[in-house]
Amino acid sequence: MTRARQMRRHARKMRRHGLQPMIVINNDDQLPDLAAVLIARALWRYRSELAPFYAGAALAVGATVLHLARPEWWPYLLGIATAAAWAPAVLGGRFGLRVRRERLYAATVAMSAGAWLAAATALGIGYGPLPQCLLAGTAVLAVPWWAHRRRRVKVRVDRQIAAWPEIAHSIGLPGSRAQSAGVDVWGWRARFALARGQTIQDVTAKVPAIESALGTFRGAVRVYPTRDDKANRFELRVLDTDPHADAIPWPGPSVASISEPIDLGPFEDATNARVLLLRRHGLIGGVTGSGKSGGINVLMGNLTACRDVVIWAIDLKRGMELQPWASCIDRLATTPEQACVLLRDAVAVLEARAAMLAERGRRVWEPAPDMPALVIVIDEYAELAEDAPESASDTDSIARRGRAVAVTLIAATQRPTQKAMGKGAVRSQMDVRVSFRVRERKDIDLILGQGMLAAGWHAHTLNAPGKFLLSAPEHDTPRRGRAYLLTDEGVATAAQRHADLRPRLDEVSRTAIEEAQAGIGMRTIEDPDEETRAPDVAEARNPEAILWELLTSAPDEGTPVSLLITATGMSRPWIYQRLRDLAEADRVTQVSRGRWRAITEHAQ
Repeated sequence: MTRARQMRRHARKMRRHGLQPMIVINNDDQLPDLAAVLIARALWRYRSELAPFYAGAALAVGATVLHLARPEWWPYLLGIATAAAWAPAVLGGRFGLRVRRERLYAATVAMSAGAWLAAATALGIGYGPLPQCLLAGTAVLAVPWWAHRRRRVKVRVDRQIAAWPEIAHSIGLPGSRAQSAGVDVWGWRARFALARGQTIQDVTAKVPAIESALGTFRGAVRVYPTRDDKANRFELRVLDTDPHADAIPWPGPSVASISEPIDLGPFEDATNARVLLLRRHGLIGGVTGSGKSGGINVLMGNLTACRDVVIWAIDLKRGMELQPWASCIDRLATTPEQACVLLRDAVAVLEARAAMLAERGRRVWEPAPDMPALVIVIDEYAELAEDAPESASDTDSIARRGRAVAVTLIAATQRPTQKAMGKGAVRSQMDVRVSFRVRERKDIDLILGQGMLAAGWHAHTLNAPGKFLLSAPEHDTPRRGRAYLLTDEGVATAAQRHADLRPRLDEVSRTAIEEAQAGIGMRTIEDPDEETRAPDVAEARNPEAILWELLTSAPDEGTPVSLLITATGMSRPWIYQRLRDLAEADRVTQVSRGRWRAITEHAQ
């Protein structure tokens, strides 16, 4: 019998029994789910929101069973409730309840639930007001649970992690899977495993697509390597709000010694951007208005608080940026000539220190108040390279040989091109790189190093003054930070407070400077009639004569102390002692902070 005849025979039998064959044509869709299945899915999907009612139902069932089986257990239940309330109130911080109100809420819930369970076990669930107390307590205690931010974020994270396979397929990362997730202060983070052949560079290139798939605001997604640094793993961080949207006031100096890491500002994960500058040169870059000057102020505020650091500075904008710190700066050069002399003296210092270390059989200079480190801060380094190209050899020498003898160079510039940085050794020796916002993508590699743009260091996306990326030996992943805000009033207060903490250069360094300046002075007498002019030159080279000449020729606003130090070649304590002596004799007056002039007919 053929198959067709069998089908007709079966059809006749079905019709004899009252059944009519039908053919259903559809598009392969599944049959609708049953109502019970839909309800069960909703109860599971919204399990976090419904958790208070689940807990109330569990208490009711438990009280019913205990009342029927063991009603005499109510004292033990009350004791257990007391212990359960004490544990989160005292030890909650060890279990993730770091906020005080969270520990108080957990203790209240535990005590309330335990007390009601003990009463219902002894008296029965239907006794008196116990049912009403259960309903009212569940509703009241559910409100803080529903309003808690971290719970709501965790629920959203769990749902997004559950939907990650679909998201991964839509953004071009099929096969990647979530391994863990957690909620932090400003958002959430998750660890993912990649499929074979996928790398973190592929994920970095798809950050805009991830932001679109997760429904976040632009710039909310960060991609980092995992702590184990595996090539097929990555960590995803998503911000709910920008933690750096508002300026963060400077809390004060974070260090008292150059051997301690300086806090520049907080990262987005609430950790501090701390970086060590001892035996490291630094480069600070960023366009105008990116907050570079604010970052320098934070750096100066910390350096001036160190008792084992002497600060020299070069500001070829006539001291406009660094002049407020003049009372804490041992030497401030505001002209190309002064800058050349300062750098030449710095080379003499490092050579003298190196000779002393070699003589004593030591390899490094350990900073101390009587043997301080020397930090040279140069604002707008490009101006120095353009106006004083002869100083390039000195900066190159400091960059190559200054680490061991604690002579540190910190340069700030808008765009550290090869032409602006002079010789190649200067930029290549910068271990600490701080990049504020840049206008062009290629500037990222100029400031942070070759290949940093491709590695995810996107300084061109920084969208507020003060935001920066920090590259250092201890900071090798791109994390956004924001420099503290130090106002003009804060600068003046900090400079006044730290002026008395400033140490003097050690004797070895001072002697080297004096010998270098004496040698330069001797080489300047080369004209044929030098024998007749030598006494005049020697008299003009007298520091006290130079000091008085500058004071008598000072303008109405006075002469800055930094200029007196540079012109005389003497130390700051020597200058201030002479000024105090002249002030007691009513021969000079201080017209403003750090500026002096002589009381003469010319000055009047």
